[in-house]
Amino acid sequence: MEQQVNDIKPAYCEICPVLHSLEIIGGKWRIPIIWHISIAKTIRYNELKRSIPGITNIMLTRSLQALEEHGLVKRVEYNKIPPHVEYSLTEVCEELLPALRIINEWGKKIP
Repeated sequence: MEQQVNDIKPAYCEICPVLHSLEIIGGKWRIPIIWHISIAKTIRYNELKRSIPGITNIMLTRSLQALEEHGLVKRVEYNKIPPHVEYSLTEVCEELLPALRIINEWGKKIP
């Protein structure tokens, strides 16, 4: 009996690409992070934090880690004195920027 329940597949088996994309870039902070990195091209952690009002260190760190795990942000660590880290967008994320620009323009038009 239990095997029969596990064999039943929902009609919607595959993940919708739009929903999958929104899971990756959704949330309060990820798009602003992507946007500010795209403007700067390469940016240090503290510069990024200053450019996004209201974000905490924990949320910035977690969001950057998630974006890095999904291959959207590249983190380069420099072992100089003083040590520092720089963030930039990957080519995959660069492909997202035209869509964000369109959404930006659309957002300006809606009441």
